[in-house]
Amino acid sequence: MLNRTKKEVEREEILFNFFDHVRKTGGTLIINGDLFDFYFEYKDVIPKVYAPFYYQILKLRESGVRVHYVLGNHDYWVMDFINDTLFDKVYDDDVKLKVGEKTFYITHGDGFLSWDKSYRALKKFIRSHLFIWFYRSLHPRIGYSFANWVSKKGDHYVHTKEYNKKILDEMKIQSKPFLDGGCDYFISGHYHQAKELDMKNGKLLILGDWLSFFSYGKFDGNDLRLHFWKKDEKK
Repeated sequence: MLNRTKKEVEREEILFNFFDHVRKTGGTLIINGDLFDFYFEYKDVIPKVYAPFYYQILKLRESGVRVHYVLGNHDYWVMDFINDTLFDKVYDDDVKLKVGEKTFYITHGDGFLSWDKSYRALKKFIRSHLFIWFYRSLHPRIGYSFANWVSKKGDHYVHTKEYNKKILDEMKIQSKPFLDGGCDYFISGHYHQAKELDMKNGKLLILGDWLSFFSYGKFDGNDLRLHFWKKDEKK
């Protein structure tokens, strides 16, 4: 876990530069899942490889920035350190938030696709109390070694244009009931494409990622827009 690649270190530096920017501008930062490649918290053990990140989040909070965290499919298994120590608010499922006159529906996005039936069953199982109890009964060295191996096997996030369009078309369908039902914005992560799309009754935002896009959504009090850190902003 400690043998990070050069690209991983570079991405971390870019993320921390972004945190510096957020610390100066203030407000609330909402992290929409899959922040960690894998995170599993035991009663008395947390992954030490993420210590620099923990420090950065605490610095953000000390500066007055509120930091919220929507759990993703790589980092669902949290306990008191994430819930009570590190973040202001943690959501283990989708959340609807009201900011001023605008309503936001925020989901990590995994399991939304209509053809993801097998994944939805798997998701229900690996988030069950039984599975979590079993996995926490393993020694952390075994648990992390296995999870790291599984995670690295799935380390391929570049999809064809045709597949990305198929996902985007599906997310238009999935977001429509929420936007028609009173939400101004439907925000999803997970799908590794950065898209901002005006819909009939609101806006769909697929946030991209911080593996290649370095993209994020920014609400200025009037509108939510997609930004790209390396292209649009400076420290």
